[in-house]
Parts: sequence; C-alpha cells; structure tokens
Amino acid sequence: MITMKSFGSKPWMLPQPVLIIGPYDSEGRPNAMNAAWGGTWDMKEIIISLSSHATTDNLAVNDTFTVAFATVETMVAADFVGIVSAKKDPDKMAKTGWTIEKAPNVNAPLFTDFPMTMECRVKQKIDEDRNTGYYLVADVVNVLCDEKYLDDEGNPDIEKMHIITYDPTRYKYVQLGTTVGTAFHDGAQLK
Repeated sequence: MITMKSFGSKPWMLPQPVLIIGPYDSEGRPNAMNAAWGGTWDMKEIIISLSSHATTDNLAVNDTFTVAFATVETMVAADFVGIVSAKKDPDKMAKTGWTIEKAPNVNAPLFTDFPMTMECRVKQKIDEDRNTGYYLVADVVNVLCDEKYLDDEGNPDIEKMHIITYDPTRYKYVQLGTTVGTAFHDGAQLK
C-alpha cells in the first residue's frame, strides 16, 4: 500500500507560472512585479490573483499591461521585482538591467529580455479591495514572441525559452523540461 502524506489546504497548483506583470504608473514610468498565481481564464482571457501593490495602483489609472514569462536568464531580476516594491525603491526598474520599450498594441512596457509576452487589457476586477487586492481578469490583446524562440513552423517553442516555474512547496524556481508527448494524440493509443 502506498503511504500518502497529508499537507492540508495549500495553494500548490503545479506548475505555477512566474509571470512578470508590466504596467506604467501614473507618470508613465514602467513598473514590474512577479506573480505566480495566474493562468488561463478563457480562450482569450487570463486571470491573476494580485494582492495590493504598486502594480494594482498602476492598473487603477491605466487598464493595460504586459505579462512576460520568466526564464532562467531573467530569473534573478524577475525575483527582484517580486521582493522589491516600486513604492520603496524608485530605481527598481533600472536595477533589473532589462531593456524596456513601449508595447506595440497596448499602453504598457515591453521587457524585451523575455522571449514571450502577452499584451493585456483589464476586463474585470473580482472581489476588489484596496487593502487586499483582487482577482484580475484580462483580455489578451496580442501575444509577442521573439523570432529566435520560434520553431520550424513559426510557433513559439517553449523548450528554447528556458521558462521557469515556481515551486511553492520548496520556494524554488525550476526550469521547465523537454517534450515528452503530443497532446490530443498520444492518448489515442488507449482507444
């Protein structure tokens, strides 16, 4: 018999993305924060759980932002923007060393050091509370991918990107691995 250890109720949905949320502040300065509690909401929507941050203040004055996927190469600065608030460190973005441009389809910063970025617009804020934050539902306006991370068919190649995931059980970042199968195909073996 297999013995299973019980941990009680934990937010351990695996894998958890390491999302870099990029809005402009009220002065038009770029900001970024690290968020792990997010995912697909619908075919063209995402949801992110945000506690109260400078980012939530920024989204109150500008309803567009970017979402980049952290990588092995961006990990240190991605962690930094998660532990340092723009409210306390006005030079936060300069310390990341990231190249920042204006996103082409939304009024938000594009961090070009990341291989893939979603341009988003706020659709809804669920259970909004100024002190605790909210669940952010956003329309995905566009997805941008650096061409060096495309496969032979011209689609994003996740293996080339070195995307990381957050391990909430050990407070670690883990690089996503290699392809092991084909979705909507391999299960047909059991028909």
